[in-house]
Amino acid sequence: MARYMSITLTKAGITCRARLLDDEAPLTCAAVWDALPQEGDAFHAKYARNEVYTLVPRITAAPHRENPTVTPIPGDVCLFDFEPWEIGNPAYGYEPGSAAHHAQGATDLALFYGRNNLLINGDLGWVPGSVFATIEDGLPDLATACNGLWLSGVEGETLSFARA
Repeated sequence: MARYMSITLTKAGITCRARLLDDEAPLTCAAVWDALPQEGDAFHAKYARNEVYTLVPRITAAPHRENPTVTPIPGDVCLFDFEPWEIGNPAYGYEPGSAAHHAQGATDLALFYGRNNLLINGDLGWVPGSVFATIEDGLPDLATACNGLWLSGVEGETLSFARA
């Protein structure tokens, strides 16, 4: 039986529904499902292009990589597992005390809302993400809201993930 989660941009009031890819990423799906709900400040990616994400305390049960990609497509939901030294670079602009600066590292929960994404970072090189869900309902409205975050900024916006 398929499992679903809701993904919400809280300030914008936009929610979509994503199906977990239990067959393709069983360990990642189990780890995320057990860790839900999760919520944090929303960020729009600098490098990847059409990506909105949040950083949460590290989901230690998640494997380092499962069902990986460096070219996510619209509707992909990915998990990135970061060691403290990988994400705490001051150039990234994360506030001191945020999940990015946690001593155990951080988990990045990301959604991709448009085409032509490429997961490369100027400091680290290729950054494969584990695709663990696909957005099945609400992607067009979410994409409009995400593009608005790119144009207007993310201040005050949060991104939440919950069981649906």
